Amino acid sequence: MNTSSLNEMSNDTYMKRKHHMGMKAKGRISNTIIYAILILMSIIWLIPFIFIVLQSFHTELAADGVTRVTWQVGYVWPKKWGFDNYIDLFTKTSFPKWYLNTFIMALFTAIFQTLFVLFMSYTLSRLRFKGRKALMKFMLILGMFPGMLTMIIMYNVLKMIGPGDYGLTGANAVPGLILTYVASSGMGYYVSKGFFDTIPKSLDEAARVDGATRAQVLYKIILPLSKPIVIYTILTAFMAPWGDFVFARYVSNLSDAGMNVAVGLNSWLNKDQISGKYTLFCAGGVIVAIPVTILFLCLQKYYVEGVTGGAVKG
Repeated sequence: MNTSSLNEMSNDTYMKRKHHMGMKAKGRISNTIIYAILILMSIIWLIPFIFIVLQSFHTELAADGVTRVTWQVGYVWPKKWGFDNYIDLFTKTSFPKWYLNTFIMALFTAIFQTLFVLFMSYTLSRLRFKGRKALMKFMLILGMFPGMLTMIIMYNVLKMIGPGDYGLTGANAVPGLILTYVASSGMGYYVSKGFFDTIPKSLDEAARVDGATRAQVLYKIILPLSKPIVIYTILTAFMAPWGDFVFARYVSNLSDAGMNVAVGLNSWLNKDQISGKYTLFCAGGVIVAIPVTILFLCLQKYYVEGVTGGAVKG
């Protein structure tokens, strides 16, 4: 090998190394920019939550030196910290009733909605029957219509089927809302069905050959392999009643006995009450966010696996 060939090889190696180093430098710069943007977005997103948390700990006294400040103060960082707002929230307001209503709705909705979704998903994923595709298309088209279109009809139905003049509305809104949340839950089968489609059907066939029934295949084979999607379904079903406001307000008619926390806390923001209950509203917002946040943080691994696992074409 002559000298010119060696020089050419050295130049090629040098250029490749230079190009590689340049690509790494560009990658570091782009990553730095992306991380900086994400950090800035996170700070902007967290500012309102930090503001609410700080407002909930305000325990300053008003100008008379006796009355505790319960309206929106003109500064963020409390001059005097305390848990007075949280104590008043549970001892002087209807918040415990609203919180219990919301928890009951979330619990029953999570149980029944999960059962309906999983049963529907298993049926459409594993069974083949006449009208199956037509049923899936019908539910898909029906789900495209916004739920707001049925609010008046649903309210009248709930009012007629329950006891008394107000039926399952007003003070009896809790069972009415549970019924509404659960009634059409089977239409949300898409993600769960996609997950079930990824499980080999050969497992079902082997179990059926061994004498297992359809129910045993579901309970003993499919569900143990579908832990992420089961937890995902439970989590989404449990969280829905906590954030529902429009329909819950419509059905409850602002009755304390039938309101959930979203409707109850929002009632404190009208012009007649906000001046005296703003810091209580902030404390209530913190209390409402705690269980959902803990639940999501503990189960977010399964939540992500359920979403990604059920995103395949079924």
